[in-house]
Order: sequence, then C-alpha cells, then structure tokens
Amino acid sequence: MESRIEAQAARDSAASERATSVRWRIFGVVFLITLINLVDRISLSIAMPTIAKEFALSPAMQGLVLSSFFWSYALLQIPGGSLIDKLGPRKIVTGATILWGLFQTLMGAATGGMSMLFLRVGLGGAEAPLFPAGSKLNALWLSRKERARGAVLMDAGSPLGAAIGGLAISNLILMFGSWRTAFVVAGLATIACGWLAWRYLRDDPAKHPGVNRAELAHIRDGAPPLSATARASQDDAPLPVRSTIAMCVGRMSWAMIFFGLLTWGPSYLTQARGLSLSQIGAATFFIFLSGALGSLSGGFLCDALCAMNLSRGKVVKSMIAVSGIATLAVFASLPTITSPVIAVAVLCGASFLLMWGSLYWSLPSLLASPGRVGLLGACMNCAGSVGGISIPLITGFILQRTGSFDAVLHFYGACALVYIFGSIVIDLRRTH
Repeated sequence: MESRIEAQAARDSAASERATSVRWRIFGVVFLITLINLVDRISLSIAMPTIAKEFALSPAMQGLVLSSFFWSYALLQIPGGSLIDKLGPRKIVTGATILWGLFQTLMGAATGGMSMLFLRVGLGGAEAPLFPAGSKLNALWLSRKERARGAVLMDAGSPLGAAIGGLAISNLILMFGSWRTAFVVAGLATIACGWLAWRYLRDDPAKHPGVNRAELAHIRDGAPPLSATARASQDDAPLPVRSTIAMCVGRMSWAMIFFGLLTWGPSYLTQARGLSLSQIGAATFFIFLSGALGSLSGGFLCDALCAMNLSRGKVVKSMIAVSGIATLAVFASLPTITSPVIAVAVLCGASFLLMWGSLYWSLPSLLASPGRVGLLGACMNCAGSVGGISIPLITGFILQRTGSFDAVLHFYGACALVYIFGSIVIDLRRTH
C-alpha cells in the first residue's frame, strides 16, 4: 500500500515539472556508435576490389574473407546477450567498441588473405554484443509508445554508416593512396567512441544525473519500479517459441539481402555496372543514405499510426510486408535495367523500403519481459548473423559458377519472399 502511495506522490510531483530528454541523447550516442560500426564493416567491401588485386584473391576467397566477420559475430551473439542482461549494456558497449576499434586498426597491417580473415573474425566477435545491447537500452530507457522510434534510431546508424563509410573510405584510399591508412583512421575513431559510451551511457535511467523525475515517470509509463522478486520472476519468464522462430527466420532473410548489398554491392557496381572507385563511393553513399531515411521514416510512421489506436502488431506486419514486396520487385527488375544511373536509383528505392525492417529491433521489447530482452535480441541478431555468414559465400559461389550477377539478384528476390513470410507469422497479439 505504501509503495502505491509513494508512486502516486512521485507521479504528482513529476507532473509539475517539464521532462528532460536524456533518453533521446542516449539514443543519439547509440546511433553514432552503430554508424561507426557500419563504417568499419563496409571498409573491407569498399577496398576489396583494390585488395583483391594486391593479394590476388579469387571470388571464392573474397567471399570467404567477407563472410569471416560473421563467424564469430554469430557465435558470440547469445553469450553476449546473456552478459548484457547480467552486466548491463553500458560496460558491454564500451568494451566492445574499444576492442573492435583495435581490430579495425590492425587491419591496416594485414599481409594477405589469411591474416585479413583472422582479423575480421576478431572484429566480428568484438562487434557481436552491440545491437542486442541497443535493444536492451530500448527496453530500459523508452516507454512503449516510443520503442519503434528508438529501434530505428539505433538501426538507422547501419545504413547511414554504410553510406558515409562508402564515401569516406573510398576518398581516404584516394587521398592517401592506401587502403591501409583508411583502416587505421577508421579504427582510431572507433576507439574514441568507446570513451564516449562509457562517459554518457547508463543502465538505469534513475541513476543518470541528467534525468529528472518527470522524464523518469514518462519512461516508466507511470508504473512504480519493480521489486527484486518481480524482476527475478521476469528473468525466469520463457520466450515465445513460435514467434521467436518466425522472427529469427524473417530477420535472417532480411539480413541476407542487406548484407548482400553491403558486402558484394561495391563489386556489383564495378563488375556489372562499370563504375570507378570514386563512383562506387558516391553510389554507395546514396543507396545507404536512402536506407537510413527509410529506417527513420518507418519508425516514426509506425509510432504515428499506433498513436491513432491501430494495432501495433498489424502496423508492424503491414509495413514489413510492404518492405518485402518492394524489395522483391526491385531484384526481379534489376537484370532488365541497362542504365547504371537508373540501376543505382532503383537500388536507392529498394534500400529505403528494405530498411523498414529496422522495426525488427522493437520486437524483443514487445515479445519478451525486460529480463529477457537482451537474450531475445541476441537470438534475433544471431539469426541475422547466420544470414551474414551465408550470403557472401553464396554470392561468391553463384558468381564463380555463372560469371553473372543476374542469378545473384534472383536469389536475393527469393530471400525477400522468406522475409515476408517469417515476419507475418510473428504473433504480436500479446506483447509486453
């Protein structure tokens, strides 16, 4: 009884002051770190045409090196998710960011395909906990009404990082005449972001010095803090099996399309469309910038539609279905397009709608109890990582067998079909 009275008194006090907006600055930091994350990932894809010539790498070996990042990335997802739930996202994000910055810097000293492969394995392992930690921060820092926006603010850093990374890395290579220097610069910038994460992130909004009572009440939707017994009960709550499987299947298929564009996109623009290194940087920038805009627009549109009392489950599923159908149409039409400019424009449109798939990062906090969000986010990201492992290898194999990107584009279209199906099967009628 006393706790209810205290909670009501806190709500009354909070209502008299204007809420701070620390939660959005938290997600601003997360957005920046995910942006840097993708700059580091795409650096190898942008430099691969140059590196392949220097190290005499076959298409199959290129696919192996591009895939190697995801071996450790996938393997450490679930252990990383469990650590996030136990240690909190602040420590994990800080440590991961500094560690992958070191691996990115060491990439500049690679001496061949095998050394590059091992360093990419290290990079993937270090980056593994980032997105599940972002999902955990979404559950800790945002009210239910804001989680779609939080999810896309986090995930929009991915395509924007790919856009900026494509432009920055290609220009750094041209400026210094060395892909090695470009990797070192990117790695040092990442290490600096690790310091920023430790400086500003907090696991508990109540412990952040900038959060006032009004913002804390807003984050909690007026609910009092959970007791230790209630938190322990949530930690033991089972994950929804059918929805977890469907979510993982849909996310894996989505990731195969996204990482297919990320890893082999520059080579496609070179080999199939005849673009130069500087043109590849510009094209990659516009393709993934469109993706970032699509990600942000999708999240804000989702929250706006839900504010009109539409079912969140139906809104999310409908938007993902539109995303998948548009992506399927693009990959079916690309082989018939002869103009490189039109092909890049069509890819920009596909990237815009594909990134409505960022809404996936709102699902763990909707489907799981707070004590299980990190684990469910890790399961989902592990599935995406399996897609990331598979697609560079599959693409390299198809290219080696056919010598053409047309069959690759048809395969990506098939991935879009599975993405649609898996997403529709997710049950969002009962959400946390």
